[in-house]
Amino acid sequence: MRFMTSSDKPETASAEPTGVAAQDWAQAAADPQYRAAVVDLLGALAYGELAAFERLAEDAKLAPTLADKAELAKMASAEFHHFERLRNRLTEIGEDATQAMEPFVAALDGFHRQTAPSDWLEGLVKAYVGDSIASDFYREVAARLDTDTRELVLAVLDDTGHAEFAVEKVRAAIDADPRVGGRLALWARRLMGEALSQSQRVVADRDALSTMLVGGVADGFDLAEVGRMFSRITEAHTKRMAALGLAA
Repeated sequence: MRFMTSSDKPETASAEPTGVAAQDWAQAAADPQYRAAVVDLLGALAYGELAAFERLAEDAKLAPTLADKAELAKMASAEFHHFERLRNRLTEIGEDATQAMEPFVAALDGFHRQTAPSDWLEGLVKAYVGDSIASDFYREVAARLDTDTRELVLAVLDDTGHAEFAVEKVRAAIDADPRVGGRLALWARRLMGEALSQSQRVVADRDALSTMLVGGVADGFDLAEVGRMFSRITEAHTKRMAALGLAA
C-alpha cells in the first residue's frame, strides 16, 4: 500500500546519472553481482506488494462502511497490479519469481505481525506512514539502478492515488475525538522504527544487495550519503505526519 503525494517524497539529487545509472539493463546485467542485487531487490519488492494486497483484504474487515470497503478493494487491485509487473519482469530476465521472493518472506511477515493494526485508523496510518518509509528507502536505491530497472521500481512505488482518502479519514477521526491523535502519533512513531529496522535487516541478509548499497556494485552510498538519505526519509515522514494532523 503506497500512499505518497509528490511533496511527501524525499528530494534526491538531480545530477545527471553516471555509471550503472546511465546504462540500460542489457549493459548493467553483464556484471553478475549487479544482476544478483537487482533480482534481490525485485524479489523483495514483489513480495512486499503481494503482502500489501493480502493485508488490504484483512483491513477491509475493519472498514466502518461499505464505501470504505470498496475503496480498500480498489487499493488492493492496484497493489496486485504492481506485484504482477514485478513478477513479469523477473520472468522476462530469466528468473523464477517465487524463488526471488522467498528470501524475504520471513522478514516481511515478521514486520507485519509486529505491526498488525488493532483498528481501522491504525491500518490507514500504517499504509500512509509505515509502508511509505520502506518505499522511500527503495526510491533512494532506485536512483542508482540501470534505467530499465529504475523506471520499473519507481512505477510500482508511485502513489496509487489514495493519499487523500487516508488523510481525510484520519483527520476527521481526530476532529471528532482529539484523543485519537495522541494514540495514532505513538503508533506512527513505532511504525517508523520498525520499518527502518526491517529495511536494514533485509539488506544485511543479502550479500549482493548490501554490496551494491555500499558501493561495491553500481554507484552505492558512502557513509555521508547514508546520513543524508536517512535525513531525507525522516523529513518525508515528518511531512506525512503533519498531513495527518499528528505530531512527528
